[in-house]
Amino acid sequence: MQDTNPESPAGADNLPDTTHGLLRASALVGSMTMLSRILGLVRDMVIAGFVGATANADAFFVAFKIPNFLRRLFAEGAFSQAFVPVLADYKQEGSIAAVKALIDRVAGVLGGTLLLITSFAILAAPVVAALFAPGFIDQPLKYQLTSEMIRITFPYLLLISMTGFCGAILNSFGRFAVPAFTPVFLNLSLIFAATVAAPWFEEPVYALAWGVLFAGFIQLLFQLPFLYRIDLVPRPLWDTRDAGVRRILKLMVPALFGVSVSQINLLLDTVLASFLPTGSVSWLYYSDRLTELPLGVFGIAIATVILPNLSAHQAAAREGKFSLTLDWAIRSVLLIAVPAAVALVVLAQPILITLFQYGELTPRDVAMSSYSLQAYSLGLVAFMLVKVLAPAYYARKDTVTPVKIGILAMVVNMVLNLLFVLPLMYFWNVGHMGLALATSVAAFLNAGLLLRGLLRDGVYRIRDGWGSYTLRLVLATAAMTAVLLSLNQGSAQWLAWDWHHRALELALLCAAGAGAYLLVHMLLGTRLRHLRTPSEL
Repeated sequence: MQDTNPESPAGADNLPDTTHGLLRASALVGSMTMLSRILGLVRDMVIAGFVGATANADAFFVAFKIPNFLRRLFAEGAFSQAFVPVLADYKQEGSIAAVKALIDRVAGVLGGTLLLITSFAILAAPVVAALFAPGFIDQPLKYQLTSEMIRITFPYLLLISMTGFCGAILNSFGRFAVPAFTPVFLNLSLIFAATVAAPWFEEPVYALAWGVLFAGFIQLLFQLPFLYRIDLVPRPLWDTRDAGVRRILKLMVPALFGVSVSQINLLLDTVLASFLPTGSVSWLYYSDRLTELPLGVFGIAIATVILPNLSAHQAAAREGKFSLTLDWAIRSVLLIAVPAAVALVVLAQPILITLFQYGELTPRDVAMSSYSLQAYSLGLVAFMLVKVLAPAYYARKDTVTPVKIGILAMVVNMVLNLLFVLPLMYFWNVGHMGLALATSVAAFLNAGLLLRGLLRDGVYRIRDGWGSYTLRLVLATAAMTAVLLSLNQGSAQWLAWDWHHRALELALLCAAGAGAYLLVHMLLGTRLRHLRTPSEL
């Protein structure tokens, strides 16, 4: 696995310090993430054909979502946002011994804490199931199945969070490829579980739960040799009195909420969906997975790259470069998020039919999933903006502001859930769509308030060129939409085709839409080199 910089950690800062370097690093992370997401789609296609949107599927998705949600808080969310800025300060001071000591103590405290949480969850699995899927309590078989699978999947939290810790270290030293590639093993493990291991189990869905656990071990072991190469393999040591550990904990506790509001809202969707008709949890899962593709490939890739850079700029008091990096990230995200959101709304049913409408998944399941996919897609721009705006606060060690904003966004989300779900459920029997729509609206509130705070504090200064950039973005997206609407066939036709024809038609549609989008951008003067210079985007 190729690193972005071969220098040793004892040398100068290894991070890309120009927008060209950021683009190259983001492309590297994005390409690795793209591979993982493509395999993730294959994984979900296999799972959809294997369990569909049945009661067993709902039980597995709940058992998988709980540790996966907590993983995003610990591994990708609050922990990284707290750990990376502190690590940047230690690197700036130039003592590799101090860096190693910090890593060892953080590994001990993080690992020990997660071990306690995991042990408690395994012992109290029925309580955890009742907490996160209370609607299952009145369905004894479904509730029992969920509880038993939680016992199998929950240790994944410990394993994947330590994997995220290792990945944060590698990212901080410019090794972006390995952490971005690591999720591939989860997808491969679940594909193997559904296609090969399932017949070995009396209840085949248990194979998926064991596949999750196995993937956790593989992902952690995969990263250790790369840490060994830079002599930073953690040697866990429990020491809560260490100054660096205390700084991280101080930043992490509020960040646990502030950085993961969108994930908390998605989890609340699952809780409420457990009260809706059987299949609702699965419909939300399949639609959420499709919005995760552009979010993961582009939003998280850019956020992964800019956090250590913003932290380094903050530690060295480079205010101009801090603002420039943030401006580049916002424009780059919008360049992808806007057309991706529109395309997902227009092509919701064709995409779901092509990818998932096989085996146990019925045409009704596809139709229901398309409603929530369209609702989630409306919030895709906001989801991606939050990913790049939140790191600007955490790089400056400001954990209070995102928490305040997050609390407001979550309260609004809960209110909107009641406003949207009840009428949609009563009149059209699509209550799950209301959950997705509320999450999207709350995400826009979250992103808007984060942006307003950065502008108000002078941390982010809007650069020249936004007017022409916005015009090009709108016109290119409009051209893409017109092409997609004119070429798209009705859902009945998509259902009549076999999977070869579906795949070909969808590929041609995507190519035509992307071609129109890129062509209009080129005609209006956008060039690849502009991605390296934010003021020209």
